[in-house]
Amino acid sequence: MMTFHGYFRSSSAYRCRIAFNLKGVEYEFRPVHLKSGAQKGETYKALNPQMLVPTLETEGGDTLIQSLAIMEWLDETHPEPPLLSRDPITRAKERGFSQVIACEIHPLQNLRVLKYLAEELDADEDAKNAWLSRWLTDGLEACEGLLAQRETATPFCYGDAPGMADICLVPQVFSAQRFNMDISHLSLVNEIYANCAALDAFEKAHPKNQPDFEA
Repeated sequence: MMTFHGYFRSSSAYRCRIAFNLKGVEYEFRPVHLKSGAQKGETYKALNPQMLVPTLETEGGDTLIQSLAIMEWLDETHPEPPLLSRDPITRAKERGFSQVIACEIHPLQNLRVLKYLAEELDADEDAKNAWLSRWLTDGLEACEGLLAQRETATPFCYGDAPGMADICLVPQVFSAQRFNMDISHLSLVNEIYANCAALDAFEKAHPKNQPDFEA
């Protein structure tokens, strides 16, 4: 069985949990408590030198990092249901949408970035909230714009079933809610989030339903 190292509140780990659930893939979970610094321990650092989550140890003994790479590997080794379209153009759009979130929005709200703002730059709560509001709102507004460009409106980002784009969107909306960002004006983002939230695979992956959950 695969071993998955994650943290209940990590957006990156959240993405992988959704993907595992959609694919019906089982794994052994090992929590990495980010707030206590468990990711910096020698054992975990040897496994993932970046000292981030998620990390996946495959049944074959390989170690994979970064949520998008893990999801693409999962899609290639467990092809049904697909997380990416078979159409090359749609697939590129799905990857682009996913990268807007994983590469442009999420890193700016990362725990280590927020700690740096507070500890190294003396940013107070108001300054941190202004930082979060700027980058989370701008990023999700870009996602709304990309969804508005679709030729056909669909219940999920790029089709009638959830895929990688939806998997990335849901944890990011959760983060916006957690940080009290007002995204009520993003009608397409909120509609798709609601459609995903109604599915068991997404509900089971929610941070509150994880064994390492802390209120």
